[in-house]
Amino acid sequence: MYSLVEEEVIGSKIVCLDRRYWSEPAGMDFIQQLAFPEDVEAIKVATGGNFYATCCLAASLRYMEYSLSLTFASHSLRIKYQPSEGSMMIDLSTIQSLELIQNITNVKSKDCLFGLLNETLTPMGSRMLRSNILQPSTQEGLLKNRYEAVGELASKEEMFFDTRNGEHIINLSNFDSRGVINDDVTFQRSPLDLRNQRTYAVKSGVNGLLDVARQTFKEATQDVHEHVSRINEQYEMQMETRYDNARRYYLRIPESNLEGRTLPDILINCYRKKGYIECQTLDLAKLNQRIEDSHQEVVLMSDKTITQLIDNVRAEIQPLFRVSDSIAMLDMLAAFAQLVTTSDYIKPEITRCLAIKSGRHPVHEKAHSEKFIPNDVYADKQQRFQIITGCNMSGKSTYIRSIALMTVMAQIGSFVPAQYASFPIVGQLFARVSMDDCIEANVSTFASEMRETAFILRNIGKNSLVIIDELGRGTSTRDGLAIALSVSEALVESQALVWFTTHFRELGMLILVPLYDLELTPTAQIMNERAGVVNMHLKVDISQEDKMVMLYKIANGFVQEEHYGLALARVVNLPPLVLEVAEKVSKTLQAQAAAKKKSSKSFAIARKRKLVLSLREVLLQAQESVMQGRSLMEYLRKVQEEFVKRMDCIENEADDSGNESVAGWDNDGSNDLEQEGELNETEDDSDESETDKATEMMV
Repeated sequence: MYSLVEEEVIGSKIVCLDRRYWSEPAGMDFIQQLAFPEDVEAIKVATGGNFYATCCLAASLRYMEYSLSLTFASHSLRIKYQPSEGSMMIDLSTIQSLELIQNITNVKSKDCLFGLLNETLTPMGSRMLRSNILQPSTQEGLLKNRYEAVGELASKEEMFFDTRNGEHIINLSNFDSRGVINDDVTFQRSPLDLRNQRTYAVKSGVNGLLDVARQTFKEATQDVHEHVSRINEQYEMQMETRYDNARRYYLRIPESNLEGRTLPDILINCYRKKGYIECQTLDLAKLNQRIEDSHQEVVLMSDKTITQLIDNVRAEIQPLFRVSDSIAMLDMLAAFAQLVTTSDYIKPEITRCLAIKSGRHPVHEKAHSEKFIPNDVYADKQQRFQIITGCNMSGKSTYIRSIALMTVMAQIGSFVPAQYASFPIVGQLFARVSMDDCIEANVSTFASEMRETAFILRNIGKNSLVIIDELGRGTSTRDGLAIALSVSEALVESQALVWFTTHFRELGMLILVPLYDLELTPTAQIMNERAGVVNMHLKVDISQEDKMVMLYKIANGFVQEEHYGLALARVVNLPPLVLEVAEKVSKTLQAQAAAKKKSSKSFAIARKRKLVLSLREVLLQAQESVMQGRSLMEYLRKVQEEFVKRMDCIENEADDSGNESVAGWDNDGSNDLEQEGELNETEDDSDESETDKATEMMV
C-alpha cells in the first residue's frame, strides 16, 4: 500500500502513524464533538458501515492534534461525507433496504443483487463485483467500454467459453511456487506427518545442500525402523514405533504380549499407559538426536529458499496487483456475459433521461420468472418527481426497487432486465423503504425514518435518484401527511429523480405554496400541476365483490379505485359490523372533503407553466434526435397541435371552474378567489407570454 501511494501521488510526503490512532470509535466521537449539531445525525448515517473512512478521520485529527498542535472548538468543524471520486454514493441504509449484498430475511440466501450477479469463477472476481455494487461507477466512458466488452463476450461463443474455462491458467497464487514447492504439500495434523511435510516442502534439485541434509534425515529415519525390527526379532516381541514432539520416536508394547516375561534390560524410560508399556533404547535416543539435527538443518535451508522465492515475488508485487485487477475485471465481465446468455437482458444506453421498456425486478424475476409482470418507466427533468399510489400489495415497492436496482446494474457495466433501457449518470442513490426499528441504537420506526430522510435532504443533488416508500406512515395521519408534503416540496426543488409511493391521495392533490408566495397566495396549490411532478398508480381490479385482482401494471394518474382499504378488508373477511361502520365514516369524511374543495386561478397558471416546460423538454429532445427534413417538420407540427390543444383545454377548464366554484367569503365581503386572481394577475400574464413565445419558437 505504501509503495502504491508513493507511485500514484507523486511528490507527496507520507507520514506513518501508529495503529492505535486508526480507531472507528474515536472517529465517531470526533464527529459527535466537532461537527455542526444539525449535521451530526446525517453524517452518522453516511458513515455507518464505512469503517476505514471513520478510522482515517480519527487518524487525521489525531495527527493535527499531536504533530501540528491544532485543535478545534466544539461543533465548529464542517464535516461532509463524499463518495470515492468517480463513483456513486450509496449509504448503508440503502444497501440494506435494496438488498444489494445480502438478503434481509435470510443472510445465507442468494436472493439479492450480489447473489444474482455473482457468476464469477475467482475470489478476486467476486470481490471486484461486490466492490462495484457498493460503489458503482459514474464515468460514462468506462461504462460504455464495459458494455462493449460484455456484448462482445456474449455474442462470440468461442471467446466466451475460452474465457470462462481459462480459470486454471490464471491461478497466480501458486504460479511461481510450482518450481519450488512440492505439489502434494498440504497441512497435516499429526506431529510426524507435519514434520515430514515441512522437511520435504521444497522440491529436490533447488538446493544441493538441502538435498544432502534431507538424505541424512531419510537415512536416520530408516535406521530407526531397522533398529526396532532387530529388537522384535531378538526378543520375540511386537513393538510398535510411535512419535510425539516431546520424545520423538519411542516404542510401545502391549502388556498382553509379555506373557509374564520381564522387560529386556535394553529398554529404558519405561512406564505403563492404558494397557501398554511405552519405552525407548539408548540407540533409539541417539538416532532421535541425529534425526533432529538433520531436520533443523533442512528447516534452515528450506526457509532460506522460500524467503528467496518471496523476495522474488515481492519485487514484482505492483505489476501482480495490476494483473490481478485485470483478471478480476475480466472475470466480472464474463459473469455479466453469462447472465446475458441465460436471461433476457438488454444493453443499456446512457442518455439525459431515464427510460425503461418492460423493465423487471432482477431478483424477483429469478424467483417468479413465469408470473412476473414487466413495467415501463420514464423520467426526465419535467417528470422527475413521480407519486406512485395504489392498493396494498399492488406492487408499488417492487416497482420502485426495480428502478434502483437496474440503475445500479447499469452503472457497474451490466446489462439490465428490460426490452429497452437508458439511464442518466446517477451520482447519489438514496432509498427510504424499510420500516424496521433500530433496537441497537434505541431508535423507533419513525425516528429512524426521519433520520434517514434528513440525511437524504442534506445530501441530495440534481444528479441523485431517490426512492421513498410510504413516508410518514410511522406516525399519525395528519402529521404523516404534513411531513410527506414538506419533504416532497424539498425533493421537487432539488431537481433529482424521485419515486415517491404513498397512500396519501392528498399528496398528489395538495402541496404547500413556496415561502415567498405565502403572503400572496395563502391557499393550497395542486401538486399534480407542479412542474416536474406526475402521478402514477398500480392498477388493481376490484369490480367483483369480495375479490381483488392485482394487475401489477403501472398507469398514469391517481389510483382510480377509492376505498381500496375497505375492499381489502372485505376480502379478508372482517366482521360485517366493523365494515359497515367503516364505510359510513369513509363516506362522511369524503363528503366533508368535497365541500371544502376549491379551485383557483393559480391552478391554471401552474398547469400552463408545467405545459410550457414540458414543451421545452420535447424541443430539446427533438434537437438532439436524428430526425431531419420532412420527418422533423411533421413531428414538430404534431407537437404544436398537441400543445395548442392542451393549452386551450386548460383555459376552458379554468373558465368553467371559475364560474361554477363556490368559495368562502371574508368578513369584509370579498371573495378569496377574486383576491387571489388579482394578486396573481401579473404572474398569469407572464405565463401567457411564455406560452406565446414557446408556440412561436416551435413554428
